Amino acid sequence: MTGARELAQEVGTARACRALGVPRASLYRQRRTSTPPARPRPSPARALTAPERQAVLDLLHSERFVDQAPTEVYATLLDAGVYHCSPRTMYRLLAETQEVRERRNQLRHVAPKPELLATGPNQVWSWDITKLLGPVKWTSYSLYVILDIFSRYVVGWMVAHQESASLAERLISATCEKQGISPGQLLIHADRGPSMTSKPVALLLADLGVTRTHSRPHVSNDNPYSEAQFKTLKSRPEFPERFGLIEEARGFCQRFFAWYNTEHHHSGIGLLTPEVVHYGWSAHVLAQRGQVLASAYAAHPERFVRQPPTPPAVPPAVWINRPPHPVRPSPEGENGGCLEMAALPIVDPGGAEPLASRGNGAPTPLFTPTHPLQVVRRGSTAASQGHEPGTRRAGTAQPITPAPPSAQALQ
Repeated sequence: MTGARELAQEVGTARACRALGVPRASLYRQRRTSTPPARPRPSPARALTAPERQAVLDLLHSERFVDQAPTEVYATLLDAGVYHCSPRTMYRLLAETQEVRERRNQLRHVAPKPELLATGPNQVWSWDITKLLGPVKWTSYSLYVILDIFSRYVVGWMVAHQESASLAERLISATCEKQGISPGQLLIHADRGPSMTSKPVALLLADLGVTRTHSRPHVSNDNPYSEAQFKTLKSRPEFPERFGLIEEARGFCQRFFAWYNTEHHHSGIGLLTPEVVHYGWSAHVLAQRGQVLASAYAAHPERFVRQPPTPPAVPPAVWINRPPHPVRPSPEGENGGCLEMAALPIVDPGGAEPLASRGNGAPTPLFTPTHPLQVVRRGSTAASQGHEPGTRRAGTAQPITPAPPSAQALQ
């Protein structure tokens, strides 16, 4: 095309295009779209001269004004009886040298990163709310789930018509009661949703002696265990695209959480079920698995090249945002209970379960206070369902009481 333009200046456009086989329309189109080189913009007569511009820059770079905004420099100089230029001109001069950024010497408030450690069940819980699509567009149900991050055991859940702080308060209160949580024992982590940061929930946790933490703003991976559990929920083959009624959503969750707690072998906890880890049955199950693998090794040792097989172990510690140099409490009675450095293993929050994507849709403003809470009981050691005078009523609950595993059940 360049040769056609050069030849057209000598023999004409039509002859040049015929000789070189170039369509004339393409040549004309390129002429129209090609932009001429920009002409240098003339400097206005009222603009600052080069020495004046340099003097302003030197003033902005001086030790006195190096950490002050141009407006502050402008006001300070005016009070001293000096005028060089307007604040906008100062910004323009700084932009030409790529220096337009935060100049003020001030504190920057950054939300702290939560670094949470759990070495056993009922130490750290994670809870969140996800949406289950309703029968028509723009309708949904809210699923509240409380998860123990060490055992991955769902200790409490609830499906309601809407997201509400009062509902979250009832669910947390009932779950803590059924699990027999004592003051100072538990830490509950959540994101910064309106229900999680609400005043009723904060007052409830303070009354129960439960510490609360929140994810950082606009950070989606500070609550990985709940997100991974939602991914497992919504990846089940029987998970419907929509729920016709709230009773259908509750029925599905009832079946799912029973399967998740008692049948799902989680890769993050040594391929054990959450129930086995949560109630302290993992040692028995792992010993039985070890016997099976020992028998297999004795029958065919040539099939195991490096060493006898061993069952996957349960990680001794689980982190949310593991720090570079984690610490853990020393054994009771040693060092006065001080913290000691420990190289604790890294645990993948979801195991083989990636982070979840939430459903969408707005909740419908319908709720009856008789909707049941689905709360998992802590076995035979759970607190009674009676309410002492002066305590908060947890609302209607449907506990699920797991029985200790028998030898036949563990087989």
